[in-house]
Amino acid sequence: MGLMDKMKEQAASLAEKGKAGVAQGQAKLDTMQAKKQLDALLHDLGAATYAAERKGASRDEVERLLAAIDAHESENGPVDTTTSAAAATATSTTSSTEGGDFRLDDE
Repeated sequence: MGLMDKMKEQAASLAEKGKAGVAQGQAKLDTMQAKKQLDALLHDLGAATYAAERKGASRDEVERLLAAIDAHESENGPVDTTTSAAAATATSTTSSTEGGDFRLDDE
């Protein structure tokens, strides 16, 4: 195999790796955009629910948002229903035990 053949083979290999990297980046971007859309829907659902429960507003907006969230879930997978307070508690519990058992001994 000549030098030119080896160079062409390496160029093709690098091009394939580049395409794979772009595809992986696009998938990550799509996931982030879907999460952002879901976050906005959930925020709006909370506001609409509050308005319906406390301010006497119509529940039509709540129902519309629930349908939108159902559609999002069917396209992107299950919705994480962990509340931010529960997530914060889980994070603080895990982070306090992750580093190991350290003691300061001033002897």
